Amino acid sequence: MLIVKKFGGSSIADAEKVFNVARRIAHSYDEGNDVVVVLSAQGDTTDDLIAKAKEINPKPSRREMDMLLSTGEQQAVALMAMALNSMGYSAISLNAHQVGMYTSSTYSNARLRNIDTERVMAEIERKNIVLITGFQGMNRFDDITTLGRGGSDTTAVALAAALKANRCEIYTDVDGIYTADPRAVESATKLSEVTYDEMLELASLGARVLHNRSVELAKKYHVELVVRSSLNYNEGTVVKEVCKMEKMLISGVATDKDVARISVIGVSDEPGIAFHLFRLLAKHKINVDIILQSVGREGTKDITFTIAKDHLEETLQVLKENQERLTFKEMAYDENVAKVSVVGAGMASNPGVAAKMFEALYDAHINIQMISTSEIKISVLIEEDKAKAAMNAIHDKFQLGNIKARR
Repeated sequence: MLIVKKFGGSSIADAEKVFNVARRIAHSYDEGNDVVVVLSAQGDTTDDLIAKAKEINPKPSRREMDMLLSTGEQQAVALMAMALNSMGYSAISLNAHQVGMYTSSTYSNARLRNIDTERVMAEIERKNIVLITGFQGMNRFDDITTLGRGGSDTTAVALAAALKANRCEIYTDVDGIYTADPRAVESATKLSEVTYDEMLELASLGARVLHNRSVELAKKYHVELVVRSSLNYNEGTVVKEVCKMEKMLISGVATDKDVARISVIGVSDEPGIAFHLFRLLAKHKINVDIILQSVGREGTKDITFTIAKDHLEETLQVLKENQERLTFKEMAYDENVAKVSVVGAGMASNPGVAAKMFEALYDAHINIQMISTSEIKISVLIEEDKAKAAMNAIHDKFQLGNIKARR
């Protein structure tokens, strides 16, 4: 059996944890499996490298940042290979160039295009444990690119798909996927299984366990995905196409604090303005989430939308430079907001979910600023400092802490 395993930075933060993971890898290898391992940078290495860069240049180029940040994963795989070698196992570390992991040309947020499996398969044939850098690839200029925060998950799933692995295991510091963040909601319950669609929504809406692009790839290529703890041998959560038992109404509650709200006020109430606004943002690769447009009055209207907080400064600058073209009178923004969402495939056939969610927020005296819905999720924008209270109120209202884990 060929298994791809991915370990996050907290799982290998120091020498003791490196050897703990090495023993886990060795155990799987001793069971007769072929093992490919993807690693993130150790502990706070990436944050430390970012800080070092800003000591030198407050606004470094994205290309040079990718060159710098990629060294964290290279360090991690080399150290893990040394640990396994010291235990008597044959292991080899490879970076993105050596593997042949080709990406788009966008620095700091590249997308994987193709993986050359020849080198990896050759190392597996030699009975090596293969350790591969996560989070990175190379573009058509042979420059190193990175896949964005959480990109090592995507690396692991992409490798599993390319190698036709039997399973992809993502190891974290929690036991699996929970109905809510167990650090914020004490009654959160671990799920034994969840669908790709539910997990994709949860990942996109703020659940930090899996990178959303990794879930997209797993669904597209039917990769069996298991999320489990690196600290114990407990059963984790399986992410798959269909769950066997009857669907629960709600699978989980997620919170995203990396959100900012922008309003463009006094826009001309005429066809095409919204198109020009959002095409402009798309041209600058700025993703927009919740959108609210007011009813036009006296020839104008207001358009409010949310973006990732990291893009706030750039978005404001783009809007300011194009104010005359977009015909708005002024703009306002708020970065002290959070998005709270409920997700569940059972929502599609059960009316009243929104009312129940809004009732929970009303009972907790939490005001709703914006609302967005889809077939399997409802999201609301609220004040950031109310996010934890909102999660707990919604979780309790749907009695998610009382459910039995899916079997």
